[in-house]
Amino acid sequence: MDEMNVPVEKERAKQMNPVVLAFVGDAVYTLFVRRALALSHGFHTGELNKLASEKVSAHGQSAALEKILPLLTEEEDEIFRRGRNAKKPTKSKNATVGEYVRSTGFEALIGYLYLTGQSARIKELFFAE
Repeated sequence: MDEMNVPVEKERAKQMNPVVLAFVGDAVYTLFVRRALALSHGFHTGELNKLASEKVSAHGQSAALEKILPLLTEEEDEIFRRGRNAKKPTKSKNATVGEYVRSTGFEALIGYLYLTGQSARIKELFFAE
């Protein structure tokens, strides 16, 4: 089993399928959102879930991306574009095609940053939105 806190080398992460990076990024972003909501609100889980769903949806991620795009490094922008342009096995039910492809790029970036041990950078971008 892989060690959870041991970063993957950047070159290895860059060689991964961007949809796989998005798979990881989706989970990481969801955890960041849920943690932030749990610590900042006294709501019951039903309300927390509704708020989390709004942020982690393709629409919510696409909106978050617009705020952080100017902050991305060249390397981060490259990872985002690979994720955005990747062939996806599914289609979104509740988002436009544009929102869906941007959210996949966003998730790929988050997955890449997480796997390469750049959690501080995720926090920087997360709180910039």
